[in-house]
Amino acid sequence: MRILVTGATGNVGRHIVAQLHAAGHEVRALSRNPAKAGLPAGVEVVAGDLTDISTLGPALEGVDAIHLITFGGDADLTNGPEIVDLVARHGITRATVLCGWSPTSVESALESSAIRWTFLQLAEFMGNALEWADEIRSHGTVSTLATFRSVVVHEADIAAVAVAALTQDGHEGRTYLITGPQALTPAERTQIIAEAIGQDLTFVHLNEEQERARLRGFGYDEDYVEFGIRLAMSPPGVSDVVHPTVEEVTGRPARTFAQWAREHADHFRPTS
Repeated sequence: MRILVTGATGNVGRHIVAQLHAAGHEVRALSRNPAKAGLPAGVEVVAGDLTDISTLGPALEGVDAIHLITFGGDADLTNGPEIVDLVARHGITRATVLCGWSPTSVESALESSAIRWTFLQLAEFMGNALEWADEIRSHGTVSTLATFRSVVVHEADIAAVAVAALTQDGHEGRTYLITGPQALTPAERTQIIAEAIGQDLTFVHLNEEQERARLRGFGYDEDYVEFGIRLAMSPPGVSDVVHPTVEEVTGRPARTFAQWAREHADHFRPTS
């Protein structure tokens, strides 16, 4: 199969590209900057931008299936009907979508199309812990307002479910909620990272104003800061519910946060 992966240089997209390529499929990767994509040799990298469908035609030629994302830059895509119509006109009959917090124009357009779609939803990436790396390296602490348990999922497991849906029958019309094997608090994840790097770490529970200051320190605007506060205080109801999706779809257990922490340990170790 020839499969087009949009969002190919993202944390999940890179895994999808690598897994499809390793399985022997022809992989075409969409990038706004192909020269900087850094994808495996043998992957065809083409220029294109989902926010501008005039750039997508060449990328869609001869493609059997497509993996879609629902955002362009920092905003949800509003041109889902145009994207899906173009995909259909190129004879592409199968699509997976990495979904966000709420449905976008992409999902609704696919639901109204003849394309066989599979939606991939999750509570939280394991990779979100990388935002703690600077603080861990400099202070040996993790500071946050949130204390709720979250079924964080390894990005490679999301990719594995996507690859199955793109290359195998039986997944069309399904919405898969993809989770890791455990619901973990930030404090528990802090301890797991500590074990991975062989260094004592301390979890610090912030109050609301301290959390606002922390989020502003990342350069987030006020709307996002307040979203972060609401999320920390009122997490999604499914945030702590483990689902067996990864094993049911791929035939192997979901990766643990401990495995993710070992794989990314160098990000958290002091440089000196």
